[in-house]
Amino acid sequence: MKKNKQQTQQNQSTRQLLGIEGITEYSLKTVSNEAVFFSIKPSNISVMSEASLSAKIYSLMSVLKGLTEIEILCVNSRESFEENKNHLKRLAQKEENPAVRNLLEHDMTHLDQIQTLTATAREFLLIVRIRGLKDKEIFSYLNRIEKTLNENGFSARRYNNDDIKTLLAVYFEQNSVTDKFENYDGERWILNG
Repeated sequence: MKKNKQQTQQNQSTRQLLGIEGITEYSLKTVSNEAVFFSIKPSNISVMSEASLSAKIYSLMSVLKGLTEIEILCVNSRESFEENKNHLKRLAQKEENPAVRNLLEHDMTHLDQIQTLTATAREFLLIVRIRGLKDKEIFSYLNRIEKTLNENGFSARRYNNDDIKTLLAVYFEQNSVTDKFENYDGERWILNG
């Protein structure tokens, strides 16, 4: 029985293993529900006065109280280089040639600089799970949420199909470099003729 389960899992696609049924123009459909993502542009709280910061916190509290079905997610919007830096460090420690060791150290410094430039590349997402709504109700519901966020001083934008693919690629592959993600494996190799 255990062997059959393992064999079944090995034959499943990544989408099946994750429970993803598909990506629509505005959502990620899973086996249990549909998730819509709203990107919230972060505010630089280090330059805000105490009164402005309190007002921002109160606004967020009001939004969250009014929309109880919202989940909050903070993700990196850029690739992490920690594993690469650790690998270079291990190589430099083992390397006997001073010139090669110096090059490896320069590579580590370069990765540190890239990481520093993108250190604040965080995305704050609000996730709304759609359950039990008819197709006609979904867009008015999502528009109401977006309007509520914007009226409370948050710069919100609903994710589209490409944004969701990028989010999944960064989260699961640590890949933020690719410009266009495929809808299915091998799509780029199909010739339209």
